[in-house]
Amino acid sequence: MRARRATATAAAAALVSLVAVGAARADDTPALTTPGAPVVVANDPHRLSLTWTPSTWKGEPGGPITYDVRSPIGPNAYRGLGSTQTNAVTLTDLAPGTDYRIALQAYAVGGYSDTSAVTTVRTAYGRAKVDYLNLDWAPTDNQAQFRLNITNTGGRPLDLTTVRVRYHLRFENGNAALTTECDWATLGCDHIRRTLQYFPPPAPPPGPTPTPTVYPVPGTPFPGWVELTFDTGVLAPGASSGPIQLRLHRPNWTTIDERDDPSWQAATGAWTPNSRITLDVDGVREYGDNWG
Repeated sequence: MRARRATATAAAAALVSLVAVGAARADDTPALTTPGAPVVVANDPHRLSLTWTPSTWKGEPGGPITYDVRSPIGPNAYRGLGSTQTNAVTLTDLAPGTDYRIALQAYAVGGYSDTSAVTTVRTAYGRAKVDYLNLDWAPTDNQAQFRLNITNTGGRPLDLTTVRVRYHLRFENGNAALTTECDWATLGCDHIRRTLQYFPPPAPPPGPTPTPTVYPVPGTPFPGWVELTFDTGVLAPGASSGPIQLRLHRPNWTTIDERDDPSWQAATGAWTPNSRITLDVDGVREYGDNWG
């Protein structure tokens, strides 16, 4: 009988525990209503103003509500763009002429909301833009081939010697060996300098296997770019540089995978603006953002 009583007592305790867990899960729901999708009220170069329908408390009101303005960049991954305790914000750290996906989440002491619907917006053009034509229909062969075209989207002449263009990529297998060719350009390839820059992770110290988030596994892809600068050329408002045809390959012509390169877009046979290629004028971002 004692054993049976003990078993019954344990079963009752387990049932109470399950009920408690179920209640905890039931209570783990948003205490705030979902804010409305952000609405663009002003879109100027280097300045984007948004407003939205505010969140409200579903039950007893809590503390002040804060809104996180964020850009989804992957499953359950976001890039923070700003925060505010009102239902409006002006963002000044976005690149002109660039596509962004923007959403909101509200939170406060004692509550949070689901993430709002996403608003996609292209910020107003700044002083220039970059168009892109992918010539390589096989992104896993032994070379990348594409054309770039710079257009002056400002109201004044654009001195190309003040312009810096970066095509962002990732190096697989820890291999940063890459040859950058200029096949031809309207400006003349002799007037275009190509610089390769990359950022390998720090090597792990000797000893036990380190934490992968601190020291990535050897061979993990790491970021870099091919940078273009110019020693001549002035573009009138609305004028373009003409095509610049580039080709990238390993010195030994082994295969490369372009699909994880931030600036890569699948070939379509047509020119298209590519706001994952960045362009700076006198060190100021005027086009593009290499975040995914």
